[in-house]
Amino acid sequence: MKGQLIVRQAGNSVVTDLGRFRGPRYGLPVNGALDQYSARAANILVGNDENAPLVELTALDFRMTVTTDVLISVTGAPLTLTVSNRECPLWQPVSVAAGETVAIRGIHGGLRAYLAVHGSVDAPTLLGSCTPDTVVGFGLQLREGMVLETRCSLGPLRQPYFDMPLFRFGAERPPVGHELVVSVTDGPDFAEFGDSANLLFTSEYRVSPRSNHIGLRLGGRLPERTTTGEVLSRGVPVGAIEVPSREELLVLHRGRGVTAGYPVLAVATSLGLDVLAQARPGDTVHFVRTTVSEATIAYRRSMLELETLRKSVGTAFGLLGIPSPGGGQDLPAA
Repeated sequence: MKGQLIVRQAGNSVVTDLGRFRGPRYGLPVNGALDQYSARAANILVGNDENAPLVELTALDFRMTVTTDVLISVTGAPLTLTVSNRECPLWQPVSVAAGETVAIRGIHGGLRAYLAVHGSVDAPTLLGSCTPDTVVGFGLQLREGMVLETRCSLGPLRQPYFDMPLFRFGAERPPVGHELVVSVTDGPDFAEFGDSANLLFTSEYRVSPRSNHIGLRLGGRLPERTTTGEVLSRGVPVGAIEVPSREELLVLHRGRGVTAGYPVLAVATSLGLDVLAQARPGDTVHFVRTTVSEATIAYRRSMLELETLRKSVGTAFGLLGIPSPGGGQDLPAA
């Protein structure tokens, strides 16, 4: 049975998925959840496919009321999650009864959180993805009073003794904090910065309040390009670290355009981008040099963690007779 999620306080929230992977070939950014690990985990914890639509919350508080029984999970930055004023755990499935209000408050030690609902929610799609795109004006930005349709209902799941948590999957990640360590590989123009390129690894950078999902602007000691030739516009990857001026670094995030004409000093790894997704204005960033091989191994290790989590959730849900709307799929690591 379908139900509804009625938004009581929207904050800064959108419905998204892992990204529009068909977009770049048409000149559209991939976009999608900025903290991909947290978004994948949220969906896995409620038995969804990793790429199912979910709600991404940025910085501000959020409240909603449900009209049917649902199972939810909240991951990402540390925060306080309550269901009808009852505090509930993060990074675990949480049962919500019809008529109850879910509140997410006090995001801290990070910037973004992810709310997934068992069975997911209905959302319009463009090129196979519901992820918002500010350039073309597409996407579902939530507003107070808006109603999201849920795709299925699930009866209440409560531990009958002492009201203890029913699930303990151990999926929580360490808090990010306000000093971030981000792994990067050498960019195509690394050699053009000569010895000054190493400043990227020996200096600290501060996140500017002008940062957004398109790119993070970072102030600090900047490497200087030793060549003077013009850089032609070309395709740039998500995570490219550019030096567009003498004032700041620019780390291109998932909302970046597909081409640019600035020198690319380095490229943040997939896991490094997850860290940067939680960067708040004023946070300090330290870059650590790695190789493509090392970055690939680290990424595969994180995906193995999620696969182990999926198997644990699948086993528990199977024993409880909970249907799994999604079974996992391989997606690009864009």
